[in-house]
Amino acid sequence: MLEIKNYMEDLVFLQIDNVIKELKVCDCHKCKMDIAAIALNSLKPHYIVTQKGRLYTKLNTLQQQFDVDILSALIKAAIIVKRNPRHEEYEK
Repeated sequence: MLEIKNYMEDLVFLQIDNVIKELKVCDCHKCKMDIAAIALNSLKPHYIVTQKGRLYTKLNTLQQQFDVDILSALIKAAIIVKRNPRHEEYEK
């Protein structure tokens, strides 16, 4: 079965944990998803068609091309979330 996927999502989630750790941002699920959403909204989507469950063969080549843009978007998003977290203290 074929499916369409925004490949940029995978690339964002490959880097998000490192950015959160380096910038000392809350790593709760809500903050992590907010960072990803903000970053993805500022990045151009890159849709691919693939078979479900199949590894993406373009991962290494595409990742190198997008790394700088993704890192920049994640840092900006992480700073926004760090300054204005939307979770309640008890949700952490």
